[in-house]
Amino acid sequence: METVGVMTPEMVRIHAGPATRDEAMREAADLLIAAGAVTEAYYEAMQDRERSVSTFMGNGLAIPHGTNEARDAVLNSAITLVRYDGGVDWNGNQATFVVGIAGKDGEHLELLSGIAILFSDDTEVDKLRAATTPEQLFALVVSAGTD
Repeated sequence: METVGVMTPEMVRIHAGPATRDEAMREAADLLIAAGAVTEAYYEAMQDRERSVSTFMGNGLAIPHGTNEARDAVLNSAITLVRYDGGVDWNGNQATFVVGIAGKDGEHLELLSGIAILFSDDTEVDKLRAATTPEQLFALVVSAGTD
């Protein structure tokens, strides 16, 4: 998956405990804001998207992202990744991985596709679950699809 320029080690975190869906979405938005990828308005757009359709994708993955109307809140493309070892109740589903995503000029579709492919491979997901540090988790995501 092409992550160069859209993800850095600082955009990856691991938490031992659980989080609520709103806490996880807030963290995803905050990481995107810190990366200079979105404005504060993007968080509300993520909430709007979640109200219309769940961003839980299965296999322990949720990908909160903004609505099409939030294009102006997206400054650059970026991906954030947070693993919650205690889980996140995502509308009745159990998420372990929360991937915040922002795509400039339609890049989000390519980014979403790459994430979906990575998380459709149970072996790769097991490796992501076994990572012990954010740096290790980052390296696994960056190397996915290149071997």
